[in-house]
Amino acid sequence: MVKISNSLIGILNFVTLLVSFPVIGIAVWFRVQAATECERFLQLPLLVLGIFLFVVSVLGFVGSCFRVSVFLWIYLFVLFLLILAMVAFTMFGLIVTNKGVGQAIVGRAYKEYKLDDYSHWLQKRVRDWPTWNVIEGCLKEAKVCGQLEGAVGMKATEFYRKNLSPIQSGCCKPPSYCRFTYVNATYWTTPKSGAVASGLDCKAWSNGQEKLCYSCNSCKGGVLATLKDGRKKVAIVNAALLVFLIITHTVGCCAYRNNKSRNHYPPYYYGGAHH
Repeated sequence: MVKISNSLIGILNFVTLLVSFPVIGIAVWFRVQAATECERFLQLPLLVLGIFLFVVSVLGFVGSCFRVSVFLWIYLFVLFLLILAMVAFTMFGLIVTNKGVGQAIVGRAYKEYKLDDYSHWLQKRVRDWPTWNVIEGCLKEAKVCGQLEGAVGMKATEFYRKNLSPIQSGCCKPPSYCRFTYVNATYWTTPKSGAVASGLDCKAWSNGQEKLCYSCNSCKGGVLATLKDGRKKVAIVNAALLVFLIITHTVGCCAYRNNKSRNHYPPYYYGGAHH
């Protein structure tokens, strides 16, 4: 009779094995049909995740259901490494997202964000052009600034009272210190006096809807602020996943001991043929 722990591990890995197929399928679809930089970026991580789930699931399923102790041992070892990696990732994520806070602007309901306020590690990631090129493509694909089209008819005083997201504040309008003149939600003009702040973001701003402030440091700061705001949700998900992996590893250890016990005693021992 198959032990309960072996059955649980077998069922769990059978379900995971089924999940791996659509994940690999989506990755292949992105590979063939990807029309944007964001979709092309997702292809490799999804493919790696799908293959990883497939291989680990096969090891766990065969090891538990067919009593192949070597496969089950490899499965448990991989789970152990994954648990360590999850713990390290969670701690690292909390450390690098600890710094950085939005700056309140007088007369504005929204906050603004400076890239220099965040950890050097995060700054280095978003300043890397290939990385930012992908992020920028995803922002444009998501039409984060297109959501402000409904505010085009607003007066300046009404727009200043609008609660913008960190990404909208950083990417869809010039920073307040540039002292640009508001025309509408996505169109700003330089002061007639020409007394524009010399900051890089002021020069990077464009009224072209495909450019706006996507190349500004304030946009990068807004992205990092969004990442920081989501760290609590990520931490909760990571904690739940860690608990699940630890429980699975514990049950897997029981299944491994069952395998070893069954292999240690001859078959007739279980059939009651001994005296």
